[in-house]
Amino acid sequence: MATVEPPTGRTSTGPRPPGGAAGPRPPAGHGLLAGRTVLVTAAAGTGIGAATARRCAEEGARVAISDRHETRLRATAAELAAATGVEPLAVVCDVTVESQVQAMVDQVVAGYGQLDVLVNNAGLGGTARITEMTDDQWHRVLDVTLTGTFRCTRAALRHMMPRGSGVIVNNASVLGWRAQQGQAHYAAAKAGVMALTRCSAVEAAEAGVRVNAVAPSLAMHANLAKVTDDALLAALADREAFGRAAEPWEVANVIVFLASDYASYLVGEVLSVSSQHP
Repeated sequence: MATVEPPTGRTSTGPRPPGGAAGPRPPAGHGLLAGRTVLVTAAAGTGIGAATARRCAEEGARVAISDRHETRLRATAAELAAATGVEPLAVVCDVTVESQVQAMVDQVVAGYGQLDVLVNNAGLGGTARITEMTDDQWHRVLDVTLTGTFRCTRAALRHMMPRGSGVIVNNASVLGWRAQQGQAHYAAAKAGVMALTRCSAVEAAEAGVRVNAVAPSLAMHANLAKVTDDALLAALADREAFGRAAEPWEVANVIVFLASDYASYLVGEVLSVSSQHP
């Protein structure tokens, strides 16, 4: 399931971070994930998932990507191959279907020999006030965003824990902490992802497996721009200290950090990737 972040922001004419008017640029790779196999769910398109897959490949990882949208998944795989020189393993998977989740993990293990890092990026957004929200809207968002993360985590841990190593990084959201109108279902799901991260981390640590999460605020990409009101995006961007949304690769950098040995002592943490101010 392709990640659809809730309304979070876009580049504005506000202040830019240090480094020039053009803004920051992705850093060069340093082999942080050399020799490791990384699976990124909901990686098709232009969002955090695709950016994470690319940054992991640039850091030396063997990358597998999944999404339920086969056409977009194949296109993303081709783009990654062109950018990095290595074509990723692409697996079609709907995280709301348990048999597909298990088949995804099995296919990655069969193709690469093992699974070292799982990035749970699949999520579904939407806007609806509580009084107008249907049961179907509520359940759909939670099934993809929270229960889908649970299904993938369970499948990965069943492979990682017997091996005594592995890393899982979940994509949560600052809405797991903060309130926003029309986002009750998404915020509840992301708060659940945070709690799932902490609880699964305690269990996984016993076997030498680390589980952590990132919580982005504004991560602007083409898909989000298509489905979100321009005025709302601009208003939310103005809440950011830098006056702009994060680039997806800036969130991906933090995911790479959590997946790497530099985060070897982090267990059950949720790192905010945000420049929001009160």
